[in-house]
Amino acid sequence: MTALTVPALSLVVLVGVSGSGKSTFAAEHFGPFETLSSDFCRGLVSNDPNDQAATAAAFDVLHHVAATRLDAGLLTVVDATNVQQAARRSLVDLARAHDVLPVAIVLDVPEAVCVERNAARTDRGFGAHVVRRQRDQLRRSLRSLSREGFRTVHVLRGVEEVAAAVIERQPLRSDRRDETGPFDVVGDVHGCRAELEELLGRLGYVVEHDAEGRPVDAVHPEGRRAVFVGDLVDRGPDSPGVLRLVMGMVGAGHALAVPGNHENKLVRALDGRQVQTSHGLAETLAQLEGETPEFRAEVRAFCDGLVAHLVLDGGALVVAHAGLKEAFHNRASGRVRSFALYGETTGETDEFGLPVRYPWAEDYRGRAMVLYGHTPTPVPAWVNNTLCLDTGCVFGGALTALRYPERELVQVPAQQVWYAPAKPFVVPGDAADAGDAADADGAASVGVGARRDPGVLDVTDVLGKRVVETALHGRVSVAAENAAGALEVMSRFAVDPRRLIYLPPTMSPCATAPDGPLLEHPTQAFDAYRADGVAQVVCEEKHMGSRAVVLVCRDADVAASRFGMPPGVTGVVHTRTGRPFFDDARSEALLAVVRAALDATGSWDTLGPDGAATGWVLLDAELMPWSVKAEELLRTQYASVGAAARAALPAAVASLEAAAARGLPVDALLASTRSRLGNAEQFADAYRRYVWPTDGLDGVRLAPFQVLASEAGTFETRDHLWHLGVADALVAADPTGVLTATRRLVVDTGDPASVAAGVTWWEDLTGDGGEGMVVKPLANLTRARKGLVQPGIKVRGREYLRIIYGPDYTEPANLERLRSRHLGRKRSLALREYVLGLEALTRFCAGEPLWRVHEAVFAVLALESEAVDPRL
Repeated sequence: MTALTVPALSLVVLVGVSGSGKSTFAAEHFGPFETLSSDFCRGLVSNDPNDQAATAAAFDVLHHVAATRLDAGLLTVVDATNVQQAARRSLVDLARAHDVLPVAIVLDVPEAVCVERNAARTDRGFGAHVVRRQRDQLRRSLRSLSREGFRTVHVLRGVEEVAAAVIERQPLRSDRRDETGPFDVVGDVHGCRAELEELLGRLGYVVEHDAEGRPVDAVHPEGRRAVFVGDLVDRGPDSPGVLRLVMGMVGAGHALAVPGNHENKLVRALDGRQVQTSHGLAETLAQLEGETPEFRAEVRAFCDGLVAHLVLDGGALVVAHAGLKEAFHNRASGRVRSFALYGETTGETDEFGLPVRYPWAEDYRGRAMVLYGHTPTPVPAWVNNTLCLDTGCVFGGALTALRYPERELVQVPAQQVWYAPAKPFVVPGDAADAGDAADADGAASVGVGARRDPGVLDVTDVLGKRVVETALHGRVSVAAENAAGALEVMSRFAVDPRRLIYLPPTMSPCATAPDGPLLEHPTQAFDAYRADGVAQVVCEEKHMGSRAVVLVCRDADVAASRFGMPPGVTGVVHTRTGRPFFDDARSEALLAVVRAALDATGSWDTLGPDGAATGWVLLDAELMPWSVKAEELLRTQYASVGAAARAALPAAVASLEAAAARGLPVDALLASTRSRLGNAEQFADAYRRYVWPTDGLDGVRLAPFQVLASEAGTFETRDHLWHLGVADALVAADPTGVLTATRRLVVDTGDPASVAAGVTWWEDLTGDGGEGMVVKPLANLTRARKGLVQPGIKVRGREYLRIIYGPDYTEPANLERLRSRHLGRKRSLALREYVLGLEALTRFCAGEPLWRVHEAVFAVLALESEAVDPRL
């Protein structure tokens, strides 16, 4: 067997004459969607895969699809002859444009074999001379493939080598996503060995020394690993000592490292190339002269072997010396390496003769945290989930590390100013001051490059077509027109974004009942979950109210410091579209009830992080009656319809009865009018159940059913009985009667008796005039083979649906028409809104900037503008 290594993300170009077996080779070694065939593309544009006149259009299609795949980070294979240099050049350019490695696999099969294979194909009409010409072009190409830009060239000579080949997909050197930490990421050291040893000690590492007392390794007793952001050398007093220690740690597996621009320059100097020995390189070279030739060779090999950036912890952490914008993460090209080492400059120089660097972090919108150095700043400040850790130790500042994932900064002050900077470097009063300032997310920036205040929102974050990266469901797209619609709601009606950290998803209805007098029935919900492998579900009653999100703080200090709330405001109660239910006074009265229940049950402690209490809790709930929020809607849309029908239809019935008494043939019309009158009465009865008088909190009911988040994080992995247990405790502790419980029933989807009990329970609920129930996986967040399972499926009662579909929806003809309702878009919408809501909460609990949280919250609201039947 011949193993051919191929980077996991690359553009693979198959090269071979017609009949060499490229398509067969591609089918055997690559996925059906990974291979793009020029013949297939000809067929797409001309209906004839052999139409050579369609070649230009076919390759336009092929290049477009390849570009789209490479944008998405997918390995792509091009199946064409590619024996001409011009054809290959366009593919190499395509790979470079998307920062992936181009790979050539050459199938050098004897001419006679190719001629014989082509002759056996009835769809091929060209002769042996075409194969001969292509083979001549192939032979001339073999000597130049590497010079053309192909990073790897595999040549398979003969049919046997082609048959024996196997493909080995090799992760990029930057791809260390399997390394999950925890890590301690260390900023630019610049030869400050003593400060590095002190910092490692502060971080808990035990530094080991050789017989001569030189540090050669450092081990953390808890298995943590250091990650160095580069610029280990130059300017400082002991670059060899820093290199010896870091090289030892990396060699022993106790650390990772990326190169800085100073290491890059050092390698060229050690190779004897002509470089300027400015910016401290002369000092490093002089220090290395005191070392052995073997050590200098080790230094050269170590620095040259470092990969320009690292992607760690499943893609959640990226480390690069000068930072890295999202489009370059886990990519490989010259410009990716250049950006990682040097950053991006505007082409200008400042008054000190230094290049002006483009503030890439200000525009960063990626999910991954990016940690970097390169540009010294006295106080590290978070900018859009990025942090510069170069705090100018060599200039008299501090040496800084970030504990990951804890996001805790650790610093040691420089022992002295080791090197005078070209640009004045303002050092904080002491390292403790720097640490205090750095811990404040959104602290004012000091240093080179613009810094964005994480608490300030920008309309460009949400306008236009948006793609939101979610941890649970990948990328979720938001159309530009939907974003525009959501902007008006958010800016005119919604609560302050600082306290709008979550919007609940729409709920998917169950599949339509196939027959009978009901449109929705629990059987379809139970069947759906059983098909997804969900063994147990919980049925929760649907209350006659509105979805409410309740953010309650323990006191006014927490409300002000964590959510920017004004004096006297300790939380918010908002609708599923972010609008406040009440004025501040009424909201505070309701929040006081919830707060008292949390106090009485000790929930501040039980819902807090380990060993600490939480200062806030976010609850999912139902607020009743519906008329609290929708009184105007009920009056104008429902009551007016009911009143008009009940005013007109009795007179119509009376007239038709009189006509029938005179012998006129109106029996059918009379029957349908009587039916419509009965429907109208039932319609009025249905909406009246959602209306009752309220005064202040008198008559108001709040039914909490889920704990969404607290300072401990999110709770979607706790099963629903745990959530309902917390809610029951709050209800039991409330003497006012405002809080009310949610009835529930657990059903085993594989047990016919349990399913029957669930159906009976729903029939009892709806028979008493109840709205219906929501069926949820008992375990809460659940994955199936095809991905996430619906978080809930609503099954609404016959009379409640009369409000939704109109008084006469139960008439047989209307019911049959409604059975054809299409649920696919609604189900997709429910799932996307669900993952966006959890994404927003996860980002908020992780302390990410407000714009990152708001991006996901806003996307939920924007998706509400999608063209989906609102009655679903």
